[in-house]
Amino acid sequence: MPDPLRILIVDDEAPARNRLKELLQDCAAGQPLALAGEAENGGEALGFLAQNAVDVVLLDIRMPGMDGIEAAQHMQRLPSPPAIVFTTAYDNHAIQAFELNAIDYLLKPVRVERLCAALHKAKMLSAGGVSALRGLAPRGRTHLSVYERGRVVLVPVEKILYLRAELKYVTVKTAEREYLVEESLSHLEQEFDRRFVRVHRNCLVARACIAGFERQVQDGSGEAFSGWVVLLDGCIEKLPVSRRQQHIVKEFGRS
Repeated sequence: MPDPLRILIVDDEAPARNRLKELLQDCAAGQPLALAGEAENGGEALGFLAQNAVDVVLLDIRMPGMDGIEAAQHMQRLPSPPAIVFTTAYDNHAIQAFELNAIDYLLKPVRVERLCAALHKAKMLSAGGVSALRGLAPRGRTHLSVYERGRVVLVPVEKILYLRAELKYVTVKTAEREYLVEESLSHLEQEFDRRFVRVHRNCLVARACIAGFERQVQDGSGEAFSGWVVLLDGCIEKLPVSRRQQHIVKEFGRS
């Protein structure tokens, strides 16, 4: 007998979760299923997934705090990401967008036939991917997800001072510590262009954290250097501004 499909229900409304649990009992007659757990929001779901293996997530979209789209993006970065089946009250245009990106959906109120078909489809569906999900998101992510020591750490974007590319990783710097993420600096720049500005080919800094610019004629090693560096609130590092990006000194009115 095949192993049951392990399912996590994520919805901020208890009646909606109870409805799905009842429907899962009906679907279990046609295929082996197991309720792995429940969560009330995206952050709680990610915490659960860091400790528990799940095959399918039934994910509400409109939830307070972290919505379902962003939660799904973070789930894709788990070592074994689950299949995502969105539950939504979106209009027909949004539903068509989900279909075009090969991500299944359930329109509320959920019907048992539709749920059973979605779970059957989920067995053969690969995860939609971060880029596809990012295209569906109504706004940029509020957090970056870092997988370290067997758990997912969520880093609030608003607390990031700078993002710096180093080999295949990007260093995420906050006032408290540094993190490493496997993301493209260019993609991060596109997603968060209103929050960060490029100062160098390998570095983006938070616009709101720019304290000023300074002429530097010598670096810490004593080697000759002439150019601008950017000063950030909450950061003792002085990050070099490349010649190509020196126009930002004037744009920010610090010249």
